Amino acid sequence: MARTAKPLPALEWLQPRLRLSRAATLISFFALAALLLVWELYFANLPERLLWVIIGVQLVPLAILAPGLILGNARAHAWTCFVVNIYFIQGVLASFDPSKAIYGWLLTALSFSLFCAALMYTRWRFQYERKLAGES
Repeated sequence: MARTAKPLPALEWLQPRLRLSRAATLISFFALAALLLVWELYFANLPERLLWVIIGVQLVPLAILAPGLILGNARAHAWTCFVVNIYFIQGVLASFDPSKAIYGWLLTALSFSLFCAALMYTRWRFQYERKLAGES
């Protein structure tokens, strides 16, 4: 029993979804980076040496992904879906501590929205490229 290929959506259907998912990805990405930075600088009571190490460790994965996300690279968006799981786990764990509950919930929500937006952008971008290549 052979499976028939599912037809690709029309370009007119894909274009607004690409713009929307890319905008949602970038907003979530920069909000996540800002939340991490603001939390560590103003609310976490850490010694100064340790503070910069923690900020560096938390922001380096985002800094590596930033150029690809800004340029709209579909593979960078796909890798973001893997990397953002670290921040989701961190947010869930922080939400159990009453002193970090708001931070934890914000971190969880932003990482979840980044994951969903990047995932949808990746899917629609590859469909868009396949459609441009002439596949039906």
